[in-house]
Amino acid sequence: MRFARLTVVGLALVMAASGCTSEPSLKEAAAELQKDTQRLETDDVFKNSLKQLHILQRPDKDIRCDKGKFKRVFRATADYERKTPDMDGHLDLAQGLMENTLVQVLGYRLEFDSSQMDAEDGRFIYGTKKDPEIKVIVYISPETPTWRLYAVTACLSP
Repeated sequence: MRFARLTVVGLALVMAASGCTSEPSLKEAAAELQKDTQRLETDDVFKNSLKQLHILQRPDKDIRCDKGKFKRVFRATADYERKTPDMDGHLDLAQGLMENTLVQVLGYRLEFDSSQMDAEDGRFIYGTKKDPEIKVIVYISPETPTWRLYAVTACLSP
């Protein structure tokens, strides 16, 4: 029994010393967020010039957030041409399109929030990726630009 405990402790020390930890590195998270940026730019919906996709902040700079840890941030806006006369219908279509893009194209898991249904003053979509951890918030606005995206990695070691 004592040998088994020593073996487990020794294995844990070897894994820690070799960098095998459960927390991904900032490099991995940044690479994933950069892939998301490229996927969004090349997606059939958003490469259409009518969507007016504007990348406001690319995830290419480390931002200090904790002691010795950093994050990366991606910000963008895009517009959705109004196709219905009523605001609720317009926001429904814009929300559905963005939710589909986040799930199908970018691979985020969305958090359902029933309080956002039928809100005519704007809506929020919240999504996450787990490995590496990235959170996305999209505000769907009744004004132009329709979509305001903000995605951020967890605070990680470089």
